Amino acid sequence: MTDGFMGPPWQMDWRIDALATFEALPDHVREFALAARAELVAAKDPLFRGIDADAGLPEGISVVPGRSTAPKGRHICFFDDGNGWLKYTFARRIDDPQIVVEEIFWQEGETPTEPPTEPPAEP
Repeated sequence: MTDGFMGPPWQMDWRIDALATFEALPDHVREFALAARAELVAAKDPLFRGIDADAGLPEGISVVPGRSTAPKGRHICFFDDGNGWLKYTFARRIDDPQIVVEEIFWQEGETPTEPPTEPPAEP
């Protein structure tokens, strides 16, 4: 045990249903989610308080509070350019501070389609 408040890297725990959802994701999506997880556990402040506090995150990852009226409450970490997100809370306990992932979601992004070079022929 250390004296005083612990800092990063933070512990991260998953609710059982969130972990089951994570494990059911395709491999490439799990890589995106693990990259977002790595950013959260290494962040000085996992709640990313302040203006542009998440500006240092890699492209495709951003963090916002779940409600603007509860800046210390649930947060949402978007990954894969917004196609997926983790909802998490940060328990700022002195003995064992940790991030708890409550929910994970991912939806495959739409693939861009090129317009046809010629309009379809009329019958």
